Amino acid sequence: MKTIRIGSGAGYSGDRIEPAVELAQKGEIDYLVFECLAERTIAIAQRARLADPEAGYDPLLEARMRAVLGLCHDKGIRIISNMGAANPQAAARKVLLIAQELNIPGLRVAAVSGDEVLGDLLDGDYPIQETGAPARTMRDVLISANAYIGAEPIVEALARGADVVITGRVADPSLFLAPQIHEFGWAPDDWDRLGKGTLVGHLLECAGQVTGGYFADPGVKDVPGLARLGFPIGEVSEDGSAVITKVPGSGGRVCEATLKEQILYEVHDPRAYLTPDVTADFSGVTVRGIGPDRVAVSGATGRARPETLKASVGFVDGYIGEGQISYAGPAALARGQLAAEIVRERFEIIGLKARELRFDLIGVNAILGDTFSAPAAPAEVRLRVAGRTATMAEAKRIGAEVETLYTNGPASGGGAVQSARQIVAMLSALIPRARVSPRVDIFTSEDL
Repeated sequence: MKTIRIGSGAGYSGDRIEPAVELAQKGEIDYLVFECLAERTIAIAQRARLADPEAGYDPLLEARMRAVLGLCHDKGIRIISNMGAANPQAAARKVLLIAQELNIPGLRVAAVSGDEVLGDLLDGDYPIQETGAPARTMRDVLISANAYIGAEPIVEALARGADVVITGRVADPSLFLAPQIHEFGWAPDDWDRLGKGTLVGHLLECAGQVTGGYFADPGVKDVPGLARLGFPIGEVSEDGSAVITKVPGSGGRVCEATLKEQILYEVHDPRAYLTPDVTADFSGVTVRGIGPDRVAVSGATGRARPETLKASVGFVDGYIGEGQISYAGPAALARGQLAAEIVRERFEIIGLKARELRFDLIGVNAILGDTFSAPAAPAEVRLRVAGRTATMAEAKRIGAEVETLYTNGPASGGGAVQSARQIVAMLSALIPRARVSPRVDIFTSEDL
C-alpha cells in the first residue's frame, strides 16, 4: 500500500526555520507544508498590500524559501504554504526570484487565490456570526474578508506540476489534506478518507505543538530538547491510516498524550469538525504508541462538507495605548499599587476618553485577578496600564501618563515603556460556497 511522508515546517507566521531545514535534510519527506496564516495576520497583510501592490505576503517567506528551496528541489520535495496571505501572486513571483538567485532551474510555482469575499459581504445580507448584524453595517471599519477555501485548488496545482504551491486563506488542515488527495486519488466525496486525512492535517498544522511544544510542563509532562524541538512528520497510507513521528535525534517528544491534546485543540465539536472539505468526525479516534516517538492514529471518519464557507472578517476596532513601569525591593507591591492609583486619578484629571481600561500588577493580578493569592511581599512588581480608545492621539496619552511616574510617582520606578497601536480585530461570517471561486495560476521563470 502506497505511503507518503508529509513534514510540518511551521505552525505560525513567526515560527522557527531550523526545524523545517532539518525535515528537508533528514526527514525523507515527500511534502513540506508551512502553515503560517492566523486570522488576524491576513487582515494586516491586506493593509500592507493596499500600501504596496507587491506586498501583503508573509514577511518570513524569503527567509524560509532561501533556507529550504534548494534542498527541496534536490530531493524532489514539494512545498505547500499559505504564506501568500493577501497576495499569493506576488509571493509566487518572489519565490521564483529566489530560485533564480539560487540557480534552481525549471521551478513551477502555483498561486492559489480567490478567497477574498469582502465585496460579497458588503453587497449581500450576510450576518456577522458574533453579533447577528449584517456585515454591510460595518462598511466604514472593515479591512478584509477572506473565506476559508479547501484542498481542491491545491490538488489542481499539484496535478499541473507545481513544485511550490502558495495560497492565501486556506483552511489549515486542507494544506495537508491536498497532497493526500493528489497522491492517493481520493474522490472529492470520499468522506471517510477525507475525514481521516483531515485528522492528519489537524495533527500536523501546529507543528511543534504535537512534538511537545505548548505541551511541556516541568515535573508533570517533561519534554527533552525543547531548544531544538523537532517538527512532526505524518506517514500516511492510502487507506488514511497514519503514524505521527519526527526526525530521529531531534528535540521534543511524540507520544499518545501530545496527540490527544492536539486532537482537541481548537475543535468545538469532535463529532462535527467543520472544514471546507468535509465534516470530520474525531469522536472515534484512537491513538497508540508503536515505538519511540511513533504514534499510530486511526478511527476518524467524515460526512458531507458544509454548504457554506466561514469567512474571517477583519476590522478596525479602535486603538490600544499602553504603559509599563517596574518597582523592586522593600514595599514593591505597595509602591506599584500607589502608582496605579496615581495614574487612575490622572486619567480623571486630564479627561481621558477610553472605552476600556486595565490596571495590572504583573505577577500579582494581571492574569488571575483577585482569584489568586499573590505573595504578600513580592520582591518586584511591574505595573501595566492599558486602554482602548477611539483615536490614536488618545491612546498615546495612556503610556505618557505612566512614563511621568519616573519623577512624579513612587520611589525607584524604572524600565518605563509606552506604546500605542491600532487594533485589528476579527469576526466571522458564513458565505455560500457557490459565491467563492478559487483560482490557480502557474508561474515559471518566463513570467519574471
